[in-house]
Amino acid sequence: MQHVFDSVDTLCINTIRTLSMDAVEQARSGHPGAPMGLAPVAHVLFSRLLKHSPAWPEWPDRDRFVLSCGHASMLLYSTLHLAGYPLSLEDIKSFRQWGSITPGHPERGVSPATEVTTGPLGQGCATSVGLALAEAHMAARFNRDGHRVIDHKTWVLCSDGDLMEGVSAEAASVAAHLKLGKLTWIWDDNRITIEGRTDLTVSEDVVRRFEAYGWHTQRVDDANDLEALARAFETARTITDRPTFIAVRSHIAYGSPGKQDSASSHGSPLGEEEIRGAKRAYGWPEEARFLVPSEVEGFRERLVEQGRARAESWQQRHDAWAAAYPELASEWSRRLERRLPDGWQRQLPSFEPGEAGAKGVATRVASGKVLNAIADSLGELITGSADLGPSCKTAIGSGESVAAGRYDERNLHFGIREHAMGAMLNGMSLHGGLRPVGSTFLVFADYMRPAIRLAAIMDEPSIFVFTHDSIWVGEDGPTHQPIEHVMSLRLIPNLTVIRPADANEVAAAWRLALERTSGPTAIILCRQGVPVLEGTCERALEGVGRGGYVLAEAGSGKPRLVLLATGSEVQLATAAREALERRGTPTRVVSLPSWEAFAEQPAEYRRQVLPPDVPRIAVEAGVTHGWRELVGDHGAVLGIDRFGASAPGKVVAEKLGMTVKAVIEAATSLLAAHDA
Repeated sequence: MQHVFDSVDTLCINTIRTLSMDAVEQARSGHPGAPMGLAPVAHVLFSRLLKHSPAWPEWPDRDRFVLSCGHASMLLYSTLHLAGYPLSLEDIKSFRQWGSITPGHPERGVSPATEVTTGPLGQGCATSVGLALAEAHMAARFNRDGHRVIDHKTWVLCSDGDLMEGVSAEAASVAAHLKLGKLTWIWDDNRITIEGRTDLTVSEDVVRRFEAYGWHTQRVDDANDLEALARAFETARTITDRPTFIAVRSHIAYGSPGKQDSASSHGSPLGEEEIRGAKRAYGWPEEARFLVPSEVEGFRERLVEQGRARAESWQQRHDAWAAAYPELASEWSRRLERRLPDGWQRQLPSFEPGEAGAKGVATRVASGKVLNAIADSLGELITGSADLGPSCKTAIGSGESVAAGRYDERNLHFGIREHAMGAMLNGMSLHGGLRPVGSTFLVFADYMRPAIRLAAIMDEPSIFVFTHDSIWVGEDGPTHQPIEHVMSLRLIPNLTVIRPADANEVAAAWRLALERTSGPTAIILCRQGVPVLEGTCERALEGVGRGGYVLAEAGSGKPRLVLLATGSEVQLATAAREALERRGTPTRVVSLPSWEAFAEQPAEYRRQVLPPDVPRIAVEAGVTHGWRELVGDHGAVLGIDRFGASAPGKVVAEKLGMTVKAVIEAATSLLAAHDA
């Protein structure tokens, strides 16, 4: 398609540049250089190539645009203002201020038409692969001959810093392997980072690197060549058998007389003199601040109308599809609204004490059984692992592997790429219509932490399954024995961490995770067999949903001691309780699988479960930090404040004091001190 550009396009581009400069200057902080260099790229995309509707920002079949270099946020805000989105000039003037909708880095749910919260470099790139994969999956699932209700692209604007981060390399490899042809990354090749020129740290030919991955590649030698940009973007739209990488040579702080192509323009205001000089170069009134020419206002109105017409045309096609395939349409609506199907909970299995035999059943194994029991009822579930499917038990038995050309399957293989996996899960969730699940060993949650944190910030219900959760991993040694990981995950606001004690608590954990429509969940599972505990069959569904509950009451009904524990250590607490009861010490056992869910309960319920006047001992095979606050000044914590060791799991547990005997000794000591 031939695109014609005129003086109004130049006005729009310079408006984006000047608004960005003025906003950063007024805020006295920000990143003016990238928006000045990239304004033509953003304008050509939003005015000519991007399928979007400012009147309907959440249009399901819109193209997704991701500003991975989130520090260039004023580029997005200025462009959205000119494109007709509900982001006013006053919003731009309040850039980076308290309560504004124009924060320092783009935040989904704060600014309109912001698909992904970005800022940590590389995350937007990796998240975009999840967006593109979700589009491919949903298109394969819901489109029918003559009815294409899902057919959109994902566009990413990324920087040198994005491509230096390892997560982008992981994600680029996955995207090429899966041949995600509706994904385009546009690289801002301005050759500048905070410390200076990129040749301080980078020597490779980046375009050839992407060719080696298997991407289609293009080069645009000048970001100000609008026709060349449009041709490259149009070509990207026609490439469907692999993702596209476009290298665009730009000049940071374009037009600034003293700071163009300088690192000093990256993350600091330009200053009044440089701003006047840049405006002179653009033919702009030097003293004008936050100027939007009238011709640009008219251009914005045309964009809004074009977008509205495009969305209305799609709505007509959608309605025809819905009339032809009402069951598909009903399923589509349910998924987009994140409603679970009626009665799905009836598929959750229950487990009786003793049915697993003397060895018990590992909660990771129970999780696999639960997942497969509910999978056929929940078509939106799509699961995978970082090359650990046989260990993490997250494969859906009735499904096949997702692969290039087989996007409607439900078992993902991320390869040994935990960082990309976490971000891709977020992208699939953000797209809508899917409930993605990703798994690896708990100790490798460290590789995924930026993606988990962003899921929490974005309030996305991604589900992370972490297995091999403690020193019982055994012979693999301290590198594979998580000690601090559960507690460190609990420190992330808006993340719900669930560490179930047995198979019934696992079923309840899945119910809690799936019923959460906002905020991510981490399910923490053990490798070793554990017994199905007395009482969980009757109490776990409600109890886990409330975060904590009385699993075993004191024999007299009034406890003298409370043992509270999570995960596999609950069995230590219940065994110790039996011994203490025989000695005449009325003891209550509280299973506390989710601190976050428990904290949300009414204070009265929490007091009933954990009476404030009864001594408490917490038992968890991890760091004691955090537990001390929960047990109080007169309580005790049995945990591990050192790294593990290589030996059989039972030996490691014995040497590090995670035994029934150790719990009884701690209880005896605590009660003696309490009675003194």
